[in-house]
Amino acid sequence: MAWARPHLHSLLLLFLVFFYSCAANPTARAPLSSTVLYDSDHRPYSANASTVLVGPAGPAMILPLFHHITKKSQSASSSSGTLSNAKHRKNLRKSSIPHSLPHARMGLYDDLLLDGYYTTQLWIGTPPQKFSLIVDTGSTVTYVPCSTCEQCGNHEDPKFAPELSLTYEPMKCTMECNCDVENVFCTYERQYAEMSTSSGVLGGDLFSFGNDSGLDPQRAVFGCENVETGDLYTQHADGIMGLGRGDLSVVDQLVDKGVINDSFALCYGGMEVGGGAMVLGSVSPPPDMVFTGSDPLRSPYYNVDLKEIHVAGKKLQLDPKIFNGKYGTVLDSGTTYAYLPEQAFSVFKDAIMKELHSLKRIHGPDPNYNDICFAGASSNVSELSRTFPKVELAFEKGQKILLSPENYLFRHSKVNGAYCLGVFQNGKDPTTLLGGIIARNTLVVYDRENAKVGFWKTNCSELWERLQLATSSPAPSPQPSHQNNHTEEASSVLAPSPSDLPHYALRGIT
Repeated sequence: MAWARPHLHSLLLLFLVFFYSCAANPTARAPLSSTVLYDSDHRPYSANASTVLVGPAGPAMILPLFHHITKKSQSASSSSGTLSNAKHRKNLRKSSIPHSLPHARMGLYDDLLLDGYYTTQLWIGTPPQKFSLIVDTGSTVTYVPCSTCEQCGNHEDPKFAPELSLTYEPMKCTMECNCDVENVFCTYERQYAEMSTSSGVLGGDLFSFGNDSGLDPQRAVFGCENVETGDLYTQHADGIMGLGRGDLSVVDQLVDKGVINDSFALCYGGMEVGGGAMVLGSVSPPPDMVFTGSDPLRSPYYNVDLKEIHVAGKKLQLDPKIFNGKYGTVLDSGTTYAYLPEQAFSVFKDAIMKELHSLKRIHGPDPNYNDICFAGASSNVSELSRTFPKVELAFEKGQKILLSPENYLFRHSKVNGAYCLGVFQNGKDPTTLLGGIIARNTLVVYDRENAKVGFWKTNCSELWERLQLATSSPAPSPQPSHQNNHTEEASSVLAPSPSDLPHYALRGIT
C-alpha cells in the first residue's frame, strides 16, 4: 500500500511497547516528536564491476533486492534457549564464528517511495510458508499474522499456521519474558507513531531464505500476531523483518548462532530502475568506500557521525552539534525520506532553492502537504544533476559522501519533469533521520562488529554483477510444494531435529 506521509516515518520511528524483554535488557520507548516516536533501551540496539565483496571470515549471506513491478540452521536448541545468556554469547562472537560462512540470496520487492518500504520474502516452518516482510533496520523483532488472528488484515500471503508446521514451538512463559493472561506463552506488543499496533505470542521455527540460499534453514524466534491495527492492518506487506540491535533481531540471532559475521549491508535501487541487494554477513569493502563511526552506546539505533552538509560545493553555516541532538544522526531502512532538525532544514531548503533559478515552484501532488516542488526539469533521471545541485554529507574526519538528486528528491506524481524535496523538518525534535531515499544507489554496510557504517555509490540494480560472488550449488532449503502457504496437513507436535526433516522446493520466487 502507499503510506500516507505521517506513516512514512519508518518502522524505526515507532513507539514500542514491547512486552517481551530479556531479564538483562528490558525495552521501552521514548518520544521523538509530536508525530514520530523512537525506541529506547537500557543499551543501544538500534562502481567497480570487478569488486568481489567477500568477508575475511568467508562468503557473506547475500540477499538481492528486486524492484516490484506486478503483484500478483539448523539448531537443536529450543526457541527459548535462543535468547538465554545473550550477553555471554555476544562476548564470544569473534572467537566462535568459523572462517568459512555460507551466503544466501533473496529477492526484495515493492518500491521505497510508492509503497513506503521494500519487502523481502522469507519462508517460515516445515513445510515452509511464504511471507512478504518489510526490511527494517529500526525494528528488533520479526513478526507475521498468525492463523488464530481474528483482528488481522488481508495481506499478500495467507497467515502463518503454526499447526501446519512440524518445527514450530511456542515460547513458554518464563521469568525472562512478559506472559499472556494464562501465564503460558511469552508475548510481545508494539505501538507505532501513528498508533497502529501489533501484538501476539513469541515462537520459534525454521527460517528459509530462498532457493539460492547457501545458508541452511535456521531456527529463529519471531512474533505470531494475534492483533494488528491501523496501517499494519491495511498494508499490503505481511509483516516486519527486524534488522535492528536486539536479541530478537534476525541479525543478532544469526550472529549468535555463529552462521554469519556481525555485519550486514543494504543497497536500494534508484528512482527509475529499483532493484538492489541485502547482504547478511561481512563484506570486503571497495577501496573507495567511505566509513564513519557508529557507536552502539550513542543511541538504540544505527548512528553516523554527521558533521556538515554541503550544497553546490558550499558548506552550510550550521553548528556541527545540531546533528548530534537527542539520538544523533540515525540511519533507518524503513523510513522513506530524510528529516532534519528545524534550523538545519531551513538552511538546507534555502540553499537548494537558491540554486534553482531556472525552475518554477509548483504545488505538491498531495494538497494535504506543503511539499517543496519544482517543474521544468528533465524527466530523465540521469540528467537531473545538470539542473539540481550536488549535495554532500561530511563526517567526523572530513570524509564525504555524494548525494545525487535522486537521494534528496522524489518525482511529482502529477506533473512530468517535476520533482519535490524529499528532505523534511523533523518537527521540533533535534534528531536527524536519514531514510532510504538517502541510500538509493548506495551500498550501505552496517559493520556492527567494528562499530562503523560504510557508504559506496554504485548502481544497486547491477550490484550482483558488481559483487561477482562465486555461487556454488547451495544446500536445498525446505520449501512449500504448493503456491498456497498451507501446503500440507501437519499435526501439532514437538519440533523434530532439522536433519530429520524432508526438503521442499520453494515456490513464489520471481
